[in-house]
Amino acid sequence: MNEATTSPADRQIWAAESYEKNARFVSDLGAAVLEWLDPKPDERILDLGCGDGALTKSLVEAGAEVVGVDASEPFVVAARDAGLDARFMDGHNLTFDREFDAVFSNAALHWMTRPQDVIDGVERALRPGGRFVAEFGGHGNVAAIVTAMRAVARARGGDEAIAGPWFYPTPAEYRFMLEQAGFEVRRIGLFPRPTPLPTGMAAWLKTFRTPFFEQFGADMQAVLDEVTDILSPALCDTTGNWTADYVRLRVEAALT
Repeated sequence: MNEATTSPADRQIWAAESYEKNARFVSDLGAAVLEWLDPKPDERILDLGCGDGALTKSLVEAGAEVVGVDASEPFVVAARDAGLDARFMDGHNLTFDREFDAVFSNAALHWMTRPQDVIDGVERALRPGGRFVAEFGGHGNVAAIVTAMRAVARARGGDEAIAGPWFYPTPAEYRFMLEQAGFEVRRIGLFPRPTPLPTGMAAWLKTFRTPFFEQFGADMQAVLDEVTDILSPALCDTTGNWTADYVRLRVEAALT
């Protein structure tokens, strides 16, 4: 999973330990996109935004030769410690040339805010006929969460843009981008996925949007509490269990 490549003030920095504690569900929910990929023994596969390598291991176990890349050094170190071929690389600037049978990505592409650069790099990395299978945040993903952060930022004079730095396209938007790069889109769609948050909303917010709250300095905790209070009626049940309003875009495309 890549850092957002925006300004230093709103760049997301990852810690492998906190991600394991508060966001392990991201890779745990990757079974559907792995099924679309259907990795074969001896295929050479690029895992784009590999994070700490949780799903990369599954590709290796299927018999594929896998290279993982990520723009977070702590994640790359964690993946290497797990025995994986993981490399530090920005997904906007892939350097591979016609060497992979497939490019795979889970829960990473929405952090890469120059999507056409990413798609062009994927196209260059693939051999003729190679396939691109990915799942990431789609249109409407965490809409309630972002709206609550924006509302609080507006009321407090903060920077609303830091609330939602992601790329969440519609299927039509992303299909067009892929086709412009020479891909044939085999299937694409949005999949609503209300996702339980085992450690709660505050932990999710601190894991994924720390830069937003840091802008408020000494009021950081008060802002976090305010956002959580706004979200509680919509995303927290009567027993205190939180659910995030996830919507995923899943795609399979082939290089023509």
